[in-house]
Amino acid sequence: MTSGSRDIFRRQAGWCDALGSPFTAVVCRTLFAHLSEESAFGAKLLNWPGDPGADALALRACGALNLLAREGHPSLASLYPPNPSPSEDALWRGVAATIASDDARLASILDSPPQTNEVARSALLLTGYLTIARLCGLPLAIREIGASAGLNLLFDRFAYDYGWFAWGASDASVRIGCEWRGNREEFSPSIAIADRRGCDSKPIDAGNAVERERMLAYIWPDQEARITRAAAALRLAASQDIRVEAIDAALFGARELAAGQDGRVLTLVHSIVWQYLPQTTKAALKTSIAQAAGRATRTAPFAWLRMETEPPLAERGAALRLSLWPHGVVDRLLAVVDYHGRWIEWSGLA
Repeated sequence: MTSGSRDIFRRQAGWCDALGSPFTAVVCRTLFAHLSEESAFGAKLLNWPGDPGADALALRACGALNLLAREGHPSLASLYPPNPSPSEDALWRGVAATIASDDARLASILDSPPQTNEVARSALLLTGYLTIARLCGLPLAIREIGASAGLNLLFDRFAYDYGWFAWGASDASVRIGCEWRGNREEFSPSIAIADRRGCDSKPIDAGNAVERERMLAYIWPDQEARITRAAAALRLAASQDIRVEAIDAALFGARELAAGQDGRVLTLVHSIVWQYLPQTTKAALKTSIAQAAGRATRTAPFAWLRMETEPPLAERGAALRLSLWPHGVVDRLLAVVDYHGRWIEWSGLA
């Protein structure tokens, strides 16, 4: 047993508290206090062979339990939202009973990394897309790695409210509120998308009911607005021709970033994905990015937009960064943002 495997539950509890999910924080503290190697589920968690933090081990465990709760498991369903929060002892009794009855299934669910495909992150990425469009004056050809169900590839079909301005169609089925902090900047009311493609190691088919439910189970169960928004986005994605390819991100990047065209901005995008990629994949992607940057011209620019965790900023939020070639924008911090898209602290390019 590694101390890191157990301790990740304590640390994740603090992050859940900070991000507004007290129920998930209690689940994490309960698992921290009570997990043992007597079950396959507990043994797999406590003897995790990889990096417990990078592999989001606590979120895998919480997602597995939430999936069974959402299915109506008799030992869990009454303990989970929207029901009143139980005591830690009562929750553990329910969790222990669930492990006893469904140990093998819970252990098998741990093999899949969490995929929330957090839709509200589109409110953060949109500001980057609009900045690219303003600087280049061209349609965007978007290539997303770690695209999951492809929900954020549909960002231009959502409606956004930043408090001091709104963007998107008033009748959009997916509506996202995002508190604006920091500098204000005039953004274009529209954006042209040339095309959009995504990849994921294990893409989710928005048209598959089982896969939809699996994705929703990774969203913290006491955050009903997130669940409702994701469900609406899944319904929208199921009705659209959105293709997320099951392919390694490095192979996807090598192919797609070599295919720039005149009259469009080739745009690589990712959000809270980089930390999960193997070092070899990161190195290969950086090579493809450098090659695409070297080929970029004014009529065929290349943009790299990403929202990722950075150690110096992690306690505040994630970093929204943009590089744009050949426009002289390299590794610029556009904003510090909330991990779940609740707020954006904008700096821009000024």
